[in-house]
Amino acid sequence: MIVRNAPLRMFVALVIGLTFGIAANAMGPNVLGPTLAVAQPVGQLWLDALTMTVVPLVFGLLVTGIAGAAGSASSSNIAVRSLLWFAILLTVACALAAVTATGLLALWPVRETASLTAIPGEVPKIAAASEWFRGIIPTNPIKAAADTAMVPLVIFALLFGLAASRIEARLSEAIIAFFDAVVQAMLVIVGWVLWIAPLGIVALAYSAAARMGASAAGTLLQYIAIVVAACLVATVMAYCAAVIAGRMSLFRFMRAVAPAQTVAISTQSSLATLPVMIDATGRLGIEKASAGVVLPLAVSIFRASSAAANVAVAIYLAHLHGITLSLPVLAIGALIAVPVSLAAVGLPAQVSFFATIGPVCIAMGVPIEALPLLLAVETVPDLFRTLGNVTNDLAVARIVSDQVPLAGSSG
Repeated sequence: MIVRNAPLRMFVALVIGLTFGIAANAMGPNVLGPTLAVAQPVGQLWLDALTMTVVPLVFGLLVTGIAGAAGSASSSNIAVRSLLWFAILLTVACALAAVTATGLLALWPVRETASLTAIPGEVPKIAAASEWFRGIIPTNPIKAAADTAMVPLVIFALLFGLAASRIEARLSEAIIAFFDAVVQAMLVIVGWVLWIAPLGIVALAYSAAARMGASAAGTLLQYIAIVVAACLVATVMAYCAAVIAGRMSLFRFMRAVAPAQTVAISTQSSLATLPVMIDATGRLGIEKASAGVVLPLAVSIFRASSAAANVAVAIYLAHLHGITLSLPVLAIGALIAVPVSLAAVGLPAQVSFFATIGPVCIAMGVPIEALPLLLAVETVPDLFRTLGNVTNDLAVARIVSDQVPLAGSSG
């Protein structure tokens, strides 16, 4: 159950919370004390209700997604090549996003070390590299889930999903059906929580603005700029992949994908853009039969720009909280973003925002309390997420498909 006009409702709630919070900040402690005593618990309760779904939702998505993807790979050679390129480009996009976000934030530092959350001063300690690597494989997966240890949990879910695709068909189907039911139940709970999202966002935004004043709005604008930059870098990567691996001229590729990009921006939906992407196959020199396999698979599970943006969100939150991220931590954030992105098949935007970014933040030791406020301004970054996703889909289709003479060419 996803509420209609949820982004608009969340944005309005954000504006209301920020406005009243900034006003309260100007009025001084006599107003701040009593109002924060109410707003902080309300915001935290709503955030806890949303966070409680992360572990079962992510685990269920990974098991069903990986098992399904493995099934696709076993049925078609072109699907195998597609999945391989999905993994490669997702990893490269996440790595580029980590470099981009870190570099931009070094040049344009976050002004306030205070977070946008309702609870200041909760900066987690990052484990030493040796301790972190030792904990990648969970000795007790149930304990890892209870401790919200996302890295070992994701590793176990990946292995479990792969194993489920290799057992007897009736047993594999039973496992997938069970975890699909878990995912659907979690989505119902998330729908309930998002129905009251305006209340939680007003409380969180008020608490943040009451402490930070007008700088809270500037922080959100900076966040948008950093995430959009990460999405654009992933889009540029698609052009490079099409030119180098797809052996196609840059100008021809740009002209071929432009209609699909226009629809992507206007609809903010890769799925809605699929018919236009199919129509572009002739201009891209892609055999129709090959495109009929690659593009639906890409639209379903391949979200290069979204994965890159998720890494950028986690890095921005780390800087917002004054957390220094080491190279190994940045690397694991990028690597965790790949399978989590692959697993978030068909989730509504409001749900996937938490389901894909939450695990990356947790794996990097970054607090997630500010995510609801960031979701309220996600409309602008989402335009560039979809743009990059569609461009990468068409680039992979060009790379892996059986190629035919380009439409409009003499050959």
